[in-house]
Amino acid sequence: MFMKLKSSSVSSLFLMTYSVIVFPFTCYFILNELSFLVEWTIISLSTCTITLILIIDSVSLSFSNVVCLISACVMMFSSSYMSHDPFLKRFTWLVMLFVLSMNLLVFIPSLPALLLGWDGLGIVSFILVVYYQNMKSLAAGMLTILANRIGDVMILISIGILVLQGHWCITLMWDFYLSSLVVFTITIAGLTKSAQIPFSSWLPAAMAAPTPVSALVHSSTLVTAGVFLLIRFFPFLNTCSSFKPLLLFISVLTLLMAGIAANYENDLKKVIALSTLSQLGVMMMSLALGMVSLSLFHLYTHALFKALLFLCAGTIIHNSMNNQDLRFMGMVFHQAPLTITCLNIANLSLCGAPFLSGFYSKDLILETSLVSPTNTFMIFLIFLATGMTTAYSLRLSLSSLWSPFKGTPLHAWKEKDLYINWATTILSLTAIFAGFSLQLLFLSFNPNPFVMPLGHKLLTIIVILSGLAVAFIIWDMDFLPKKMNKSKFFFTTMWFLTPLSSQPLTKFSMMLGTNLMKSVDQGWLEVLGGQGVHSLSASLSMKNASVQIKSFNFFIMMTLLFLSLALLANFFF
Repeated sequence: MFMKLKSSSVSSLFLMTYSVIVFPFTCYFILNELSFLVEWTIISLSTCTITLILIIDSVSLSFSNVVCLISACVMMFSSSYMSHDPFLKRFTWLVMLFVLSMNLLVFIPSLPALLLGWDGLGIVSFILVVYYQNMKSLAAGMLTILANRIGDVMILISIGILVLQGHWCITLMWDFYLSSLVVFTITIAGLTKSAQIPFSSWLPAAMAAPTPVSALVHSSTLVTAGVFLLIRFFPFLNTCSSFKPLLLFISVLTLLMAGIAANYENDLKKVIALSTLSQLGVMMMSLALGMVSLSLFHLYTHALFKALLFLCAGTIIHNSMNNQDLRFMGMVFHQAPLTITCLNIANLSLCGAPFLSGFYSKDLILETSLVSPTNTFMIFLIFLATGMTTAYSLRLSLSSLWSPFKGTPLHAWKEKDLYINWATTILSLTAIFAGFSLQLLFLSFNPNPFVMPLGHKLLTIIVILSGLAVAFIIWDMDFLPKKMNKSKFFFTTMWFLTPLSSQPLTKFSMMLGTNLMKSVDQGWLEVLGGQGVHSLSASLSMKNASVQIKSFNFFIMMTLLFLSLALLANFFF
């Protein structure tokens, strides 16, 4: 047990040390707007050169810093949470490989070399989702990797088209006659990794993974890789006139769909996953409105408080006899005050409560959307989804934390576990103070002041309070008419995206594979090779044997005939 705890603890210490060392350099690069592009020629043969390009700037350093900080807290949490697992060392190496893939994606601006990190994220995430090796996790893993393979194919297509530019460096792209096709492929790649409509169903399905994996994958790494790709490519993508309207439409739809589905969902981890999907819609929406630095700012703050939310939820599930249903939870606050305090901090930050991390980024994005030239209906949907965020956050608290006890007895709470306490405390401090600190850094190089009427300024707070009031009134959902309850299947399946993206495609692929196996593998390939060659050679050898036997008999008969004729000739002559 000591060796198991030691492996994850050492990796956590290494990641935390890296994050602390890199943080001053990150601040220096942000404040001075520095950017270095390092090109290393690995081999040069005649006119053919193989180079490795690295970019060191404020975006890459800050993203790597946040990823490693969250990964350190997750590994610290895993030291206790996964201590019963016999393969903890394997789990530790997989998580470290995941962090390495994310850092490769961050620091490499060359599109072919970026595939190392991009594909590494997809493969390692599949291995981590199927970690428990049961039918549910295998189905979730297949849905995850198949959805992400669409993005991989789009990256490969864009690499093939960008041969026309003679290079693949992301920061040096320019407009050319096939640029609209490249914009389309890169946008689709970003949408698949960030689980936007119509690729949203894999994100809640990936909750079959262990909770530390969910905290890492769905907060700061895999799902934000798509947003990060669009941020890197944004100057090039912005040259296409239809990019922003299309991205705004898709992101607002995703934001609305995830908010509605989270209010109907009863699985604790899926509620948090749908809230992640909703916040990814906020990031994409801010990108569509041209707010690149605000999108990156919200990405960081969201990663910190969402990782905290997942870790607290994992502690509750672990000590509730692995129960994830909100309807069977209750009175958790009296049994785990520290965990619930941290969870409430993360929940309030998610809602955009004043002076927490989520407030500084989310409130600024919503205010900027009010003053930007945007469709009024889109603004209405954005604020409606914001109210739904506060509604499902309060429903989560009312259902599990303060409602009467409804379930089975709980295990003894591990409130004195140092690994869990340190992990949740560090992330709680970041959820409180990171927003203010990052605001001073990010807004220092992007000062765009604007003046708003008092009503517009108070609109965000009014929407948040309205969402809390509505959720407090209808959180039980008992008074709703039966016709509305019948629509629950439509909302819980994310507007039928889950069955449409998994069942028909899976059935088609399985039937196609079965028919191909019967007609090709067990049919023509067996006729033309394998059994066909065997039967042909057998029949030819049989014919050859029969011919040889018949020719041997004929030879004996002819020999006897000639001998008899010779004897007769000798007798007569």
